[in-house]
Amino acid sequence: YVAHKVAKKIIRMDDRAALTISGLVADAQILGDYLRVEILSRKVTLGYSPTLKSLASLISLILNSSKYYPYIVQLLLGGYDTEPRLYSIELFGGVVEEDYSATGSGSPVAIGIIEGNYRRDMSLDEAINLAVKAVSASIARDVFTGEAVDVVAITKDSYREYSFKLR
Repeated sequence: YVAHKVAKKIIRMDDRAALTISGLVADAQILGDYLRVEILSRKVTLGYSPTLKSLASLISLILNSSKYYPYIVQLLLGGYDTEPRLYSIELFGGVVEEDYSATGSGSPVAIGIIEGNYRRDMSLDEAINLAVKAVSASIARDVFTGEAVDVVAITKDSYREYSFKLR
């Protein structure tokens, strides 16, 4: 069941982090809200933002502590703290730092495209084009994948959102 084929699947945490949605939207949104509150709380009380690793650990603890009444999500937390980082976070709280990843019903197709074309030294434009190519291939082969590609590029200096309508 697809609730909405043009739903936003990326939640902005702040100017240096974003969270993707795969699974139940409400569950992912509440976890995103928890993270935004944690980020704001640390900024106000301690004067700095938490690292992406500490945010991934927080989500992991929340997911693991609710394993008997789980949040039905698979998440990607990405951004830039001291360097670019991407964490894949699974249903029961497992966390793995990755160079690239994909979630959702179209992820096997997307990963196939990414694996064949990814390089660590890609330019930002090359990385955006690869992301669009991977999601486009997923959309073409999976009826449960949406109709547009949203890409967020987070660098040391900026947070930018791009949207590509495919149909």
